[in-house]
Amino acid sequence: MRDVRRSPFAVTGAIALVAATLAVPVTAGAGATGVTGGDTEYLVLLETGADRNQAIAAVKAAGGEVVKENAHLGTLTVRAAASGFVARVSASSAVEGAARSRPIGTVPQQKPRTVERENGGTGKAGAGKKTVGMDPLDAQLWGLRMVRSDLARQVQPGKKSVKVGVLDSGIDARNPDIAPNFDWKLSRNFAPDIPEIDGVCEFRGCVDPVGWDDSGHGTHVAGTIGAAVNGVGVSGVAPNVTLVEIRGGQDSGFLFLGPVTDALAYAGDVGLDVVNMSFYVDPWLYNCTANPADSPEAQAEQRTIIRAMNRALNYAHNHGVTLVGALGNNHEDLGKPRTDLSSPDFPLNTAYPRPIDNATCVDLPAEGPHVIGVSALGPSTTKADYSNYGLEQTDVSAPGGWFRDFFGTPQFRTNENLILSTYPVNALQVGGLVDATGNITPAGVAAGAQKQCPGGVTEYTKCGYYFVLQGTSMASPHATGVAALIVSQYGKKSHGDFGMNPDKVGRILMDTAQARACPNPPLQTYTNEGRSDEFNALCEGTRNFNGFYGHGIVDAYAAVTRH
Repeated sequence: MRDVRRSPFAVTGAIALVAATLAVPVTAGAGATGVTGGDTEYLVLLETGADRNQAIAAVKAAGGEVVKENAHLGTLTVRAAASGFVARVSASSAVEGAARSRPIGTVPQQKPRTVERENGGTGKAGAGKKTVGMDPLDAQLWGLRMVRSDLARQVQPGKKSVKVGVLDSGIDARNPDIAPNFDWKLSRNFAPDIPEIDGVCEFRGCVDPVGWDDSGHGTHVAGTIGAAVNGVGVSGVAPNVTLVEIRGGQDSGFLFLGPVTDALAYAGDVGLDVVNMSFYVDPWLYNCTANPADSPEAQAEQRTIIRAMNRALNYAHNHGVTLVGALGNNHEDLGKPRTDLSSPDFPLNTAYPRPIDNATCVDLPAEGPHVIGVSALGPSTTKADYSNYGLEQTDVSAPGGWFRDFFGTPQFRTNENLILSTYPVNALQVGGLVDATGNITPAGVAAGAQKQCPGGVTEYTKCGYYFVLQGTSMASPHATGVAALIVSQYGKKSHGDFGMNPDKVGRILMDTAQARACPNPPLQTYTNEGRSDEFNALCEGTRNFNGFYGHGIVDAYAAVTRH
């Protein structure tokens, strides 16, 4: 594995190359009937070493139109008819497979986020203790204290030369906690809006500019990783690192194959040090090689998703990117998965029961190669009821929030148990949590929204807005922040750029985590918290490594001082 990075000149060249391979349409020409294209977008995966022109001809013959090419990964983005294309194009010896990447022309839909917003605006507010030397709202960030970022920053707050990619829904760079650390030059949007699922386009060409986030998810993740220490709002685990938006998600919350793989390839090409992935690739919760419950076309599609994601993850890792992923919110042991009742999740209401064979099915990217899997904890350090777990995939654990923590105390079902981070005001306004003049509504107060403005600022769009969420999506960025501190502390400059071998980063992250034993008894039940027996979780393993905590709770201070 390489820890050698490109010089600034080479990075500039790489950006130009990626822009060419990812954004410039490929002229495939019309078929014999003059009819090509369609209402569905596919990612076509070329066989390794295959003739590109042969593959493009196969796409045309199958009725598809090539609209984009990623030469690094050997993929073509194609528009074709909703059915039949996968089988036709896969018959070519130049094509390894094809999978639906994104829908075009369907009814507006939002991906459900019931776990992350479990408080539903009914949580009780809690008050944190003031912590010296941190930002005003940091007293409410129990997660920072759990991972000891408050101590680590006295030794290593992060270096600007360390670049962290947020592969998500975008980042609101207007937030005063994000703006100082946001990299406008490197940031890219790989997921143009689809009006039929994302709503009316706000920007020309349906392409949101970088520094914009209609969902809020990516901005929340980014703030936990690297919100600046600036006397306003909150600070992140690594408050001095550089944040790079590599948007692969839709406003509606979906993350489809094409934008995700393009973003991962770009991360490798421009020399990002760490990438956070708080999602799974839609529409399948588990991608299986040959699930009998799936149609032959669905089986072929999933095999292509697995191969394309593996290719993209390997590419990023081999180019020096440390990959960190959320384990998911399905409250199950990933090594002993239950029947999948949620896939496909797009279009909505098309899911059907799919028994899952652990040997042939994977949750991506969490179970992909080189991904550091992160489970979620509540403020008591108990595994959150929603969090996935298991000996196979839990590498480390981190604060993710748990609304139902501290049963039997006044802190039960309070917003204090959740993760507070940066959030776009536009997303809060759409939800009715902030009014048209920028003031937090009563519903917003109940839901946990907060606002802080830098001194002298009167225009609300220049103020910082903050919101509470829970999920493994919130745990992963805590681990990502610690990984960024590790690169900052131990990385080396080579060929004009700064970086560190991702395998070394992972080893330090795990070796310095706070070991935590399984509960006693090891069967964690959540009956008191109001959950069914399905949520009961058996912790297996030892104090040094187990299915709830992995190698332990990530520890920023130990990571930058004990190695």
